[in-house]
Order: sequence, then C-alpha cells, then structure tokens
Amino acid sequence: MDGNGHGEAVNVLNRCLAATMDWMRTNKLRLNPDKTEMLLVGGSSDQMVDVQPVLDGVALPLKEQIHSLRVLLESSLSLETQVASVARSAFYQLRLVAQLRPYRDRDNLASVVHALVTSKLDYCNGLYVGLPLKTVQKLQLVQNAAARLVTGTRWSEHIKPILSCLHWLPVCFRAQFKVLVLTYKALHGLGPQYLMERLSRYEPTRTLRSRSKALLQVPTPREARRVATRERAFSVVAPKLWNDLFDEVHLAPTLLSFRRQVKTFLFSQPFSMCFIMF
Repeated sequence: MDGNGHGEAVNVLNRCLAATMDWMRTNKLRLNPDKTEMLLVGGSSDQMVDVQPVLDGVALPLKEQIHSLRVLLESSLSLETQVASVARSAFYQLRLVAQLRPYRDRDNLASVVHALVTSKLDYCNGLYVGLPLKTVQKLQLVQNAAARLVTGTRWSEHIKPILSCLHWLPVCFRAQFKVLVLTYKALHGLGPQYLMERLSRYEPTRTLRSRSKALLQVPTPREARRVATRERAFSVVAPKLWNDLFDEVHLAPTLLSFRRQVKTFLFSQPFSMCFIMF
C-alpha cells in the first residue's frame, strides 16, 4: 500500500475514533487518549511514520507491543512474547505453591495449582491453537512441572502417565477444547454474534451422506484475511476441529454434555511426542 493508501486508511480510522468518542460522551463515558495505544499488525512501523491516528486532538503512539485484555500482542501476532510472559509468571507461582507441599494433601495442592497456575495457562488459550510446537512447549513445561509437584513424582519419570492419572489434558488439547466449546456456543446461540458470523454450515453441492453430519465449511486460503495467521484464525481452526469430532458429539443436547464428550474425545487422542519427552 502506498502513502496515499495509508493516509486514507488513517482518515477512516480517525473518523471511527471520533464516532467512538462521541458515543462514549453521549453515554457519560470517557476514553482517555493518553492511555490509548496503537499497534500496526502485519506491517512495519516505518510505513506509518508520517501518518498517525488522532484521538481527541492527541496523536496516538505506535507501539511494538500492546496489552489487550491482559494478552501481549505484537505486530506479527506470533504470541511468542505472550507465551514467554505467561510461562515466566506461572513458574513463579509454581515455586510459591511448592512451599505448601509439606502441609497440603494432594487434592488441596491440586486446587491451589489450578487456581494459581492452570488458570494462567487457560486464560485466552484459544489463541494458542496452531502455534508452533516450540512456542507451546514453554507452556507445556509449566504443566508438566505442576503435575509432578501435585503427584510428588521425580523429573526422571515419564510425564504421559502422570497427566493421564490426573486427567489433565495437555496444553495444546486444552486450547482445542476451548475453541470447540466456543464453537458449540456460537452454533447454538450461546456465544457472541461476531463468532456466529465466522461459521458456516457445510452444504455439499450434491446429495451426500455428509449432509446429515452437522459439519462446518472450512474457508479457502483466499477467504482467510491474513496470510501469516490464516491457519490460526477462528474461522479456519474452529471448522477443522469441529469436523474431526464424532457425529454424536456434534449432536450433544446440552453444553454440559458436549463438554464431557469433547474431553473424552480429546483424551482418546494419542499425546504428541513433544509432551512425552518431558
């Protein structure tokens, strides 16, 4: 995109920001320009050096990283910084929990681990689906350490039986579980409208048996918006994961029943070798 294209894009953004500010004022709210930041996704900061969005007369700074709902985002959307931050914070909490081990039984210790450590791994973990294994592995190491702490097992022991004994899904499967639950909610009117709009029922052009399987349409690469992250987009990931489920799981009558069946299904999948190694 040339300079004129960038300028027009910023003009459109400025009009959106002005409309947002007017709406907030009308509803007795205030958007603080000094605390508002801008992230250029998929581009270089050099492209925007001469054109900056303005909010209420204040030029918004272009940042290399920003926090959105406690998720650290960078222009490439690789989430490497976010994952490293979560792993560091979770390990810190795990070291604190380890001091309680002589004074708590296994069930109580597991409750503390879930409250202070697992909650960090699960927060917005739907974003982790499709990330490179070397990135997700940082979070898996945290879960492995937590499982060994709760069970009192040595580092030399195989991690797969430990996770299976605790009935803990590995990190990558927990992320898939989150996306599948969001998909079920969206299809049954229990989720936000913007997620429903990203899903389409599969309609074969000919009369096939798959017509009755409640499958979802997987968008083509051309229909995906961003080249770099198309395989991680909800509109791509959700249909793929959904279509891999058994037919009876698709037809679960309630959310509770669906969650139980999905967890059973995911546990039936063999653990990836990267999780067995540690």
